[in-house]
Amino acid sequence: MSRSFAVSGVFSALEIAASGLTAQRGRMNVVASNLANARTTKGADGQPYKRLDPVFVARPVDPTSFDPVLRSVSSVQLVGTRADTNPGEMVYDPGHPDANTDGYVEYPNVNVVTEMVNLMTASRAYEAGVTSIESIKSMARSALKIGG
Repeated sequence: MSRSFAVSGVFSALEIAASGLTAQRGRMNVVASNLANARTTKGADGQPYKRLDPVFVARPVDPTSFDPVLRSVSSVQLVGTRADTNPGEMVYDPGHPDANTDGYVEYPNVNVVTEMVNLMTASRAYEAGVTSIESIKSMARSALKIGG
């Protein structure tokens, strides 16, 4: 195996792992936004906050490679968010300033328990990404000792 192939392999592995870290950090930001707005009954548009879901895409690392394994390896990227279309919870509270004519207030469609599970999942995935980067760095150091 040539030295340039090994070096590019390490950088590809680091690129993939780093893309996962970036995606999970973005996911945590979306969850934080959902949690921060869990009781926001009126936004700038006059409507209750709508829960957001992150949207990810896979990006091939080397789509031009002759090696089918390298062509199938992808990094991940957070490309945006989409609003959850499920309706919010209607709560009878005639004294609330945002109550409708029947005395009901529509609260956001954010379930705090679900968001906390999403946050924990993203946090664990981030930790796994950090661990993989540490493993890649350790393997690269070992390879340099062997080749040196």
